[in-house]
Amino acid sequence: MMLLAAVLLLAGACSKNEPAKEPVTESKPSEPVVEVAAPSGDLAPLEKRVKILIAEDGAASGAGFYIAKEKGYFEDYNIEVDFADFANSDDMLPALAAGEVDIAGGVSTASFFNAIAQGIDVRIIADKGHNMPGESYFSFVIGNHMVDEIKDYSDFKGKKIGVSSRNSIDGYIYEEMLKHAGLTEEDVEYVHMADFGSMLGAIDAGTIDAALNIEPLIAQGIANGFHVRFGDTTDYAPESQIAMVLASPKFMGEDEISLRFMAAYLKGVRDYNDAFFKDQGTDEIIDIMVMHTALKDHELWERVFVTGLDPNGKMFIEDIKKQYDMYKANGAILGDIDFDKAVDPSLVEEAIEVIGVYE
Repeated sequence: MMLLAAVLLLAGACSKNEPAKEPVTESKPSEPVVEVAAPSGDLAPLEKRVKILIAEDGAASGAGFYIAKEKGYFEDYNIEVDFADFANSDDMLPALAAGEVDIAGGVSTASFFNAIAQGIDVRIIADKGHNMPGESYFSFVIGNHMVDEIKDYSDFKGKKIGVSSRNSIDGYIYEEMLKHAGLTEEDVEYVHMADFGSMLGAIDAGTIDAALNIEPLIAQGIANGFHVRFGDTTDYAPESQIAMVLASPKFMGEDEISLRFMAAYLKGVRDYNDAFFKDQGTDEIIDIMVMHTALKDHELWERVFVTGLDPNGKMFIEDIKKQYDMYKANGAILGDIDFDKAVDPSLVEEAIEVIGVYE
């Protein structure tokens, strides 16, 4: 699945803590840490500095990581973060399970769930990407040649629709749209197009009539007159969990470190929400996104529909299970998953107790 890896798309902050009174020294997360009192009421910084490795490829859904790093929220807890790029999730998941990396971003695919079902031990711990109502960053577009013909979802009947993959979040959204439209697989022509960018030329040329595409290509295609948005993914899949924060079991066992990491991450996500949905500090946050992602056009960041990131880290857990069920029904998953073990929101819940609920 190329979502969020092929297209590198695309929140207030709590006060900073006083630094630890002991000199800072390098240590690994597995070494003992001593907690120092925090006059601010927030968590105190760790006495010994730790380094956390995050598998992240510059996807916009990693905004919480980038912002927390650049605004010093990790540093407040005496945590250093570094990013590791993996060619694909097949390489990333074993490294995460083995504790070679601490945190990663995962996208819903059958292969992802298959890895867990076959014994790869990772934890799904927080939201890392969902569609915002009316502003979905991953949604359908139609060619300009179809604007007078496609007025409702049922009008997709008989049309050629470009989708990047089947047993993935792409295929899940595609199937949910068909059900919403009252259509079957036989009513439309599925056109496999693994590259989101190639959908622009195909839809402009009329080779396909519609496509499930992603920002910033959606906004770019509109600006160039290739296509127009059609409806919104939340019309029929309002709680589709597209991407998730993953953690290694070893990292989850490092209570003092993992809790501080999550608190810092959520502060970054809250700044992101303030910027893009409350118009507070937007320029600063866009500068950070330009620094860490492939979308270097500051002005375009102001026009795209950005990735939804829950400021309280909430995941659509029932939707995660629903996606798994669909992949399994399609014969794409062998084995079963203990979701009570695989999905663990406890770290988010503990962090919220410390930094409070974002309203």
